[in-house]
Amino acid sequence: MLETLSTSLLVLLIISVVLVLFFEFINGFHDTANAVATVIYTKTLPPRTAVVLSGVLNFAGVFFGGIGVAIGIINLLPTDALLQDDVWLGMAMVLAMLCSAIVWNFGTWYLGIPSSSSHTLIGAILGVGIAYSGVGGVNWSKASEVGLSLLLSPLIGLSLAAILMTLLRKTVRNQKIFEAPDGDNPPPAWIRAILILTCSGVSFSHGSNDGQKGVGLLMLVLIGILPAHYALNPANSVQDYQKAFATFEEKIEIIARDYPKATFEPIAEERKKLNTLLAKEKLELSERKEIRKSVIKIEKKLKESYKKEPTLEKKVKPVLASFKKETTDFAPTWVIVAIALSLGIGTMVGWRRIVVTIGEKIGKQHLTYAQGASAELIATMTIGFSSFIYSLPVSTTHILSSGVAGTMISTNGVKNLQPATVRSIALAWLLTLPVSIGLSMIFFNIFRFVLT
Repeated sequence: MLETLSTSLLVLLIISVVLVLFFEFINGFHDTANAVATVIYTKTLPPRTAVVLSGVLNFAGVFFGGIGVAIGIINLLPTDALLQDDVWLGMAMVLAMLCSAIVWNFGTWYLGIPSSSSHTLIGAILGVGIAYSGVGGVNWSKASEVGLSLLLSPLIGLSLAAILMTLLRKTVRNQKIFEAPDGDNPPPAWIRAILILTCSGVSFSHGSNDGQKGVGLLMLVLIGILPAHYALNPANSVQDYQKAFATFEEKIEIIARDYPKATFEPIAEERKKLNTLLAKEKLELSERKEIRKSVIKIEKKLKESYKKEPTLEKKVKPVLASFKKETTDFAPTWVIVAIALSLGIGTMVGWRRIVVTIGEKIGKQHLTYAQGASAELIATMTIGFSSFIYSLPVSTTHILSSGVAGTMISTNGVKNLQPATVRSIALAWLLTLPVSIGLSMIFFNIFRFVLT
């Protein structure tokens, strides 16, 4: 496979893979510091033990978290961007996206500002999409879903954490959980157990969500540079593709009986094309690309049909998902392991700057046991739902830091927050998307000039 690449493309592949792994490494110590901040500042676990535990569970989260979010990341880019003959243009997009995300993530980490890797990455993807083919080149349907999840998740984190703290104060008689740590003494065993459990939950769910973003990025690189092997699922044969398509066609025909004839006309041409391409015993490179393009176009056109026939989506979506799983929606095990290792190792390095901000600079009082557990429990639930139910990327940083803020507000109101820190976090939240969009557009034009 690699021996067929020119020297220049092989170098580009290595650089791109290294950049993806480096992005995920930064993501580890930038975002996962949020997970360990509460157990460190409540004296539940020593820092070294906490980051190792978090690193291991981040690895597990990536490995067992599926690839739903990863596929969402891939689908944000224009359909034809990585499947054209000019591989250098596609790689200019990927490099621009990675460089802009790394620059912003590293800069905010250096300043100790909790910033969202998710916002950064989504902004970078939107930026290269706009730079490549204008505003119309972006999958705005998917982008709006992602944008809404990124916008609402921190508000949900703040509100639910505040509500949970209020409920705890009204229902829990043991006031020990509302106290700050006593010197270097660890909390009672039952409190430690709760805090370790919630820290573990945030770490695992972070891996299952943010780790998948790295999986999606690495798949973009592989699809762009090695489409002959990765445009379609290499674990399956042409016969597997044929069987999956035959099942898809059979079920679509059954569903079509309940709807007007015009309902499935928008995808008729692509279905015909797939039928022709998959009739062959061996697929050429260009044909593998065309099959992937057709599958993506079918999904896009079906989404438009859902608006006209609201009952259609529930019936067609699982049928299409099953077909895509056999053809375009996949990630090799080695990709998942590589990203899991990068995220897990990154978790154990450079965590201190963000931990200090979360533990000391959001609220005016020291973090209590109840506040730490409440913020992490809400973060675990929110990220978990986003990953496993909706397959949408969310920001661990924003959910947890806003959760900590919510617990502080529930105690003594807004006056319990440190204004300077809140302003810095809010400013980073507001600037991340536009700055990352702008950076990626600049990087894309630079790389396009150099590479093409």
